[in-house]
Amino acid sequence: MHLVRQGWLVWVATLAGVGAGACTRGDRTSAGPPGAPASAQVIDDFGDTLALASRPRRIVSLNPATTEILFAIGAGPRLVGRTTWDLHPDSARLVPDLGNGLRPNTEAVLAARPDLVVLYASDDNRAAAKALRAAGVPTLTLRIDRIAGFARATRILGHATGDSARAAGVVDSVQATLERVRRATAGLEAPTVIWRVWDRPLMVIGGGSYLSELATIAGGRNVYADLPQPSPVVTTEGVLRRNPRFVLTSPGGEARWRTSATWRGLPAVRDGRILVVDTLLVGRPAVRMGEAAVSLARLLHPGLAP
Repeated sequence: MHLVRQGWLVWVATLAGVGAGACTRGDRTSAGPPGAPASAQVIDDFGDTLALASRPRRIVSLNPATTEILFAIGAGPRLVGRTTWDLHPDSARLVPDLGNGLRPNTEAVLAARPDLVVLYASDDNRAAAKALRAAGVPTLTLRIDRIAGFARATRILGHATGDSARAAGVVDSVQATLERVRRATAGLEAPTVIWRVWDRPLMVIGGGSYLSELATIAGGRNVYADLPQPSPVVTTEGVLRRNPRFVLTSPGGEARWRTSATWRGLPAVRDGRILVVDTLLVGRPAVRMGEAAVSLARLLHPGLAP
């Protein structure tokens, strides 16, 4: 379980570090009624065009966020491959594990006989996307770092799988919960926070991550929100200067903060202001972001009404 809880940190830090070259593109779709065959032309986040003439029946999703989304919009039974870290919902564990989402084993992916592969739009996945397309497999690359990226990706996946209406409902539900949390924390004092995701090098959540957005919605203020990267590399001295009131950390990270001689000079650590986050809940920019915002708000503001 400890490994599972830490897995999201590996995913966040790795993707943020290697995916900086990906760019967000628009999409052109032709919406139909729920369950109708897909007829979509999408420009993905590598700038490639994906055209689907029919609903895919065998989908490989090599991104934990898109796997969650596909289950939420009703396409879960069509998944024939996932990554090692795709563990939510529980039904995802029944889908064959094809290994890594970065630089995937294309032979293993092709052996699953997919008619759609969804990849994270990282530079490390360009070769895989090219190889899969060369083999005749429709391949869609999506980068989800921000809340808006989740909404866009969900709508694209809904259309590609033939259920735009259900996808829109998922987006509306998540956004409604986020807005309720935003209203509940409006006007409250926003304590400063830091969220470390890696030790060597020292990486924290920056303003380019949905986690920074969630912290703001939950009534906090990320001291590194001014840095545009999802998880920038920072210095110990910089953290001490910014002096966050609270430290947000994973269950396994609490002991490292408390026992490290490096951080004894940080008042938040010295005074025990370390908040343990449910990383299984907040670790994906997907359908549980509303729940994640509620959880963070209750951590930062214990007296907040339900």
